[in-house]
Amino acid sequence: MPHRHQAALAEQPLRELPALALRRALRTGYAGADLRADLLAGVVVGIVALPLSMALAIASGVSPQHGLYTAIVAGGVTALLGGSRCQVSGPTAAFVVVLAPISAEFGVGGLMLASLLAGLLLAAMGALRLGALIRFVPHPVTTGFTAGIALVIATLQVKDLLGLDVAEMPGHYVERVQALAAALPSAQADELAVGAATLALLLAWPRLGTRVPAPLVALALAALGAWLAARLVPGFEVDTIASRFHYASQGATWGGIPRTPPLFAWPWTQPGPDGRPIGLSLELLRDLVPSAFAIAMLGAIESLLSAVVADGMGGTGDHGAPARHDPDAELLAQGLGNVAAPFFGGFAATGALARTATNVRAGARSPMAAFFHAGFVLFAVLSLAPLLGLLPMSALAALLLLVAWNMSELKHFAHVLRVAPRSDVAVLLVCFVLTVLFDMVVAVSVGIVLAALLFMRRMAELSSVTLVGRAHEEISPPLPPGVVVYDIGGPLFFGAAQKAMSSLEAVGAGVRTVVLDVRDVPAMDATGLVNLESTIDRLARAGIAVILGGVAAQPAEVLARAGWKSEEGRLVICDRFDDAIALARLLAPPPARSGKPAAP
Repeated sequence: MPHRHQAALAEQPLRELPALALRRALRTGYAGADLRADLLAGVVVGIVALPLSMALAIASGVSPQHGLYTAIVAGGVTALLGGSRCQVSGPTAAFVVVLAPISAEFGVGGLMLASLLAGLLLAAMGALRLGALIRFVPHPVTTGFTAGIALVIATLQVKDLLGLDVAEMPGHYVERVQALAAALPSAQADELAVGAATLALLLAWPRLGTRVPAPLVALALAALGAWLAARLVPGFEVDTIASRFHYASQGATWGGIPRTPPLFAWPWTQPGPDGRPIGLSLELLRDLVPSAFAIAMLGAIESLLSAVVADGMGGTGDHGAPARHDPDAELLAQGLGNVAAPFFGGFAATGALARTATNVRAGARSPMAAFFHAGFVLFAVLSLAPLLGLLPMSALAALLLLVAWNMSELKHFAHVLRVAPRSDVAVLLVCFVLTVLFDMVVAVSVGIVLAALLFMRRMAELSSVTLVGRAHEEISPPLPPGVVVYDIGGPLFFGAAQKAMSSLEAVGAGVRTVVLDVRDVPAMDATGLVNLESTIDRLARAGIAVILGGVAAQPAEVLARAGWKSEEGRLVICDRFDDAIALARLLAPPPARSGKPAAP
């Protein structure tokens, strides 16, 4: 039943993809109880998203309000237009390693332009129905770069957690570690105390079994404790959002985040690395395309992974069927959300796994819950901005440390290293090392190439041509002399066709007809077609006719489009294997006479 449901989703016309999940939810009936449940879930997720959005913006190298604007705009747009009933989108930790180098080199303007380009790529992927292909990215690739991302994020938090005095954080991991190690003598006990207390609360609070989100309690108490300690303890001082970040308003400079909603502005008018508008040029776009590609690929993988988790956590759709997401509708919505966010001060967003899980556990019943989460973040910006400025930087660093730990899935990483085939372990380690030592652009690109090569090799191992001879378990009586059967198993595509067809290079003497049993060939591409044609031509030159028996639908379509037809003495194509065997018997030469007189 789930497969039939997924097939129905795949058949949705392109015009019906936007807001697919919302329309499905409303079609099943949306009552007052559903509205109340979505409102409550939206508030709970908004509370979790509020500090995370600011912390992730800071980790990405921009002011905290940009993270809030991303949660508001991208989160709201994606919720309304998406293909997952309970998905929550916004800034995520996975993007930090991609976005931080962009903002360092191109400024906030470059970051927004890269996000815009990535949004266009994601929308195109959804429109071209490429959502299902993301599922074919191998597990070692995603596990490797996810663990690498977690390590990079954790390393970035050391500076604020310890209050280190680092003039400028280097762009590469090894130099970054060296800079942090050199700055260790400047560590501040006050910062460490606040960060350690926050981390302890974040770890201990969920064990109490309360439904109040741990970040709300831990960060609120950290802000209150730091504020009181600064007034009661002589010399106590910690860095806060208000002391670190400033904005200009009404001719004055203020600390913290502005108490204003997301306002429209062209992304190319935002400041570049020198503080002036970055502008728009072909050269700049060309420089940002590799990063935009990495953002789009990572965003596609993260959003669809999060949507799958949301599907598995429960909920029903039409007629009581599981509320399965539509991957193409979700990619289209993620793309449109990323296109919209840069015009309102936001940057790259994708499905957030932890916030999505929180949304489901809080009782969300439709995409309206994620939309209400965006509304709550907007309300907090307009009403609580001064209080948000009191959050200590070390407390936000502690929050991201916990996010990085959960993201790393260290036990699972070690398990894969122990039990996976060596080729998978090699791919995992390569993706991990490239993510840490270089960046996600390199890691995603190399990971996808390695995944394709690994797939081709394994498909080549599955594809084979086996000589059955005259006897076959399905053939009775045995075939006459001069007729042999070869069993072809597995797909004939560019990674396997040549290896499979090489088994037909030497055919035994006296053979005049070869039956190719292709019932186990589910697919064929142009390379498979060329290799098969070369084999048939070579056999024809040797005076051997070929009969294809049991041609499946996809290979039959490939042969038809190539103009293949049955030719006497060269090739006969049979849909059924039994017909091929019957024909081989008819074409077999009569048995040779011995020349002896008949017995009296």
